[in-house]
Amino acid sequence: MTTLDLADPLRRDVLYVATGACAVVATAAAIWPLIDALNPDASSVAAGAPIDVDLGGLEPGGKVVVRWRGLPVVIFSRPDAALEKLKDPALLSELADPDSEVLQQPRYARNWHRSIDPAYAVLVGVCTHLGGIPLYYPTPSDAEPTADWPGGFFCPCHGSKFDLAGRVYKGVPAPYNLPTPPYRMISDRILRIGENPSGEKFEITSVVQI
Repeated sequence: MTTLDLADPLRRDVLYVATGACAVVATAAAIWPLIDALNPDASSVAAGAPIDVDLGGLEPGGKVVVRWRGLPVVIFSRPDAALEKLKDPALLSELADPDSEVLQQPRYARNWHRSIDPAYAVLVGVCTHLGGIPLYYPTPSDAEPTADWPGGFFCPCHGSKFDLAGRVYKGVPAPYNLPTPPYRMISDRILRIGENPSGEKFEITSVVQI
């Protein structure tokens, strides 16, 4: 059997390195549960733990999709022209529920833009007809899904249309506006899904239909 001679500088350095490495691993193993506990686990997210979304890099017309409680939530930025279109009497005459009278959103989002901040829409991206996933077409283009497309969401399953506030058009299979989940702004650029503003109470299970 070879005996490690601690007087040998090379062998002593090897021993120090090995001992230090073990100490680092042991320390990391001890503190990792504390670090990991700071983040919601998958089961917590599935149960409805709030999710923060950084809007800092979201350009006008752009969108981001996150999953909350198993639902796709679409957050998108509306430019000024799109906001003006939401108030156009011609558009309002084509909508089934332009004033959001059906409970498909919290009280604080029952307005002409169906959101807290007009610049940002927050919608559950599930068609209220048969649960399809509407596609986002923010502006008229060569790829517009139907004639005279003004911008919004189009469900390719059966042709349901929604405007850029998630309001459903008349004469399509979908009966209701797209739901708005509970959310609040915790700063100018951080949006938290799954948590209401102070003093408000709303659950996604309160909506008429998802």
